[in-house]
Amino acid sequence: MKPVKKKIFKHVKKYLPLLGIIILLYIIYSLDFEKIKTAFLSVQPFFILLALSLTLPRILIRNAAWQMIQKEQKINISYWKSLKILFIGFFYCSITPGYIGHLMRIPYMKEETKQPYGKLFINVFLEVMIRAFSLYIMVTIGLLLVLDLSYQMINILTIWFIWILIVIVILLFFIKKERGEKLLLILIKYLIPTKFKKDTKNFFETFYSDFPKMRKLIAPFLLGAITWVIVFSQEYLYVLSLGLNIPYFYFLLLFPLANVAGFIPITVGGLGVREAAGILIFTTLFAVSKEEILVVSLLGFLTVEVFTGLIGFLLSLTDTVKMGKNDIKPSL
Repeated sequence: MKPVKKKIFKHVKKYLPLLGIIILLYIIYSLDFEKIKTAFLSVQPFFILLALSLTLPRILIRNAAWQMIQKEQKINISYWKSLKILFIGFFYCSITPGYIGHLMRIPYMKEETKQPYGKLFINVFLEVMIRAFSLYIMVTIGLLLVLDLSYQMINILTIWFIWILIVIVILLFFIKKERGEKLLLILIKYLIPTKFKKDTKNFFETFYSDFPKMRKLIAPFLLGAITWVIVFSQEYLYVLSLGLNIPYFYFLLLFPLANVAGFIPITVGGLGVREAAGILIFTTLFAVSKEEILVVSLLGFLTVEVFTGLIGFLLSLTDTVKMGKNDIKPSL
């Protein structure tokens, strides 16, 4: 039975990322392709260029927030090197499910700082989670806003609050070093194979090294919220270009719902899932077509994910050449 389960898991792992593409293709198939084509061609180049131009300010602000967390953990990386690593992380995010590609920042940080992997993992994890919480706040406000338009969303709001509560409880538990270390040691003892126990323990032992105080994370949190405003402003430019009757404030607080749906780790960059969620939300609440929302979402994906990832890819090529030339190998 074990070989069968292993084989099934292997196939699921291999083909699950394709699910988003399948969902997207189904959406396109079920809609009017001519309307999709017309909507794409209706987007003015000026709005595309304007949206792309907001990419650099967004990443500069996010990197500034990340640098604050690095400073609190005594991780010394120059602003521009940190910026390069952040861009490279975006590249890996654009080709991996659930945005787990951000973890690829860690080996680049290791090469630059020689800090232990566990400490670097926590640094990246904190940056991603702090920014995610700023998005969660926007989602919560958006759901409350939707209640005035559709009371059917109350069940979703209830589930959302339960999810937020679970996440907060887990994080508060692990923030306390004594509790966190005790649980991690139990996990190592009973869940980790013997041959991996030593390396895993070494990895976990540096989790709480120079752990930042909560009050020091307020500024990165606020900067994270600003980057989300820029993200959805980039995408709203396509709403303006198509002349859709969706107020900016509503879009700013409702599109995050679709974005969070894209975090589900079953599809590359949230593709397909985000489009389906966006169509459901906006066609239910506003007089817009499914084809138009699909185009807004896809152009937003190309602007925010693909374009940023492309810059990261080009930057990663320079590091690949450098690492190959010097034969550098990371180690614990």
